[in-house]
Amino acid sequence: MIELNNVHKAFGNNKVLQGVNLTIASGTSMVIIGGSGTGKSVALKCILGLIQPDSGMITLDGQDVTKGDRDAFLARFGMLFQGGALFDSLPVWQNVAFRLLRGSLARPRDEAREIAIEKLRRVGLKPEQADKFPAELSGGMQKRVGLARAICAEPEIIFFDEPTTGLDPIMAGVINDLIREIVVEMGATAMTITHDMTSVRAIADNVAMLHDGVIQWTGPVADMDASDDPYLEQFIHGRAEGPIESVR
Repeated sequence: MIELNNVHKAFGNNKVLQGVNLTIASGTSMVIIGGSGTGKSVALKCILGLIQPDSGMITLDGQDVTKGDRDAFLARFGMLFQGGALFDSLPVWQNVAFRLLRGSLARPRDEAREIAIEKLRRVGLKPEQADKFPAELSGGMQKRVGLARAICAEPEIIFFDEPTTGLDPIMAGVINDLIREIVVEMGATAMTITHDMTSVRAIADNVAMLHDGVIQWTGPVADMDASDDPYLEQFIHGRAEGPIESVR
């Protein structure tokens, strides 16, 4: 579904991506891990076309992501943002139905509200939450609203950016389970960025580790613990000593 072929991106003298090669098969869940500042979010933004790579090729279904109808391209994606990124001035249902109320995916307002309430139910929120504002919800509820918004337009591909950041371990587990269930139900292709190894084990089919601008290791999540790659081993076990230098 998604392929990155020798993708490079630098910001001035800071070479972030230095030849990233990665394939994400249709209907699978890929989780990208790596330390802070290694370029995980930059890779995601390059796929979406928010950032243009300096060189290399990114394809979606074999088509160059920089070519063709931009609106039609973006309509294929859903996104759960790290901080929720809900609109404070809009009630919950309008946040969820945001894409259904405008643009090429627009539906009649009543229909959009019905779909939003159904998606809220899917993530475990009651219809009475629909007319509240984000500030009236807990952090875990806000994350669920963000997830409902990500799936509201039935996207083929869903990106999850640090989906459990700021959540307690129990709520993080709930969100991980929801993500896994929904991705499987929808048959969607998923790409997740996370530092949380519990999330990795809960939602990944495949894992890729980004380090020093390249994919250091990639493979099925079941093979992760048996890998003898020293970078991967240090990261997944959270060891201070190893080839990945820590800032002291």
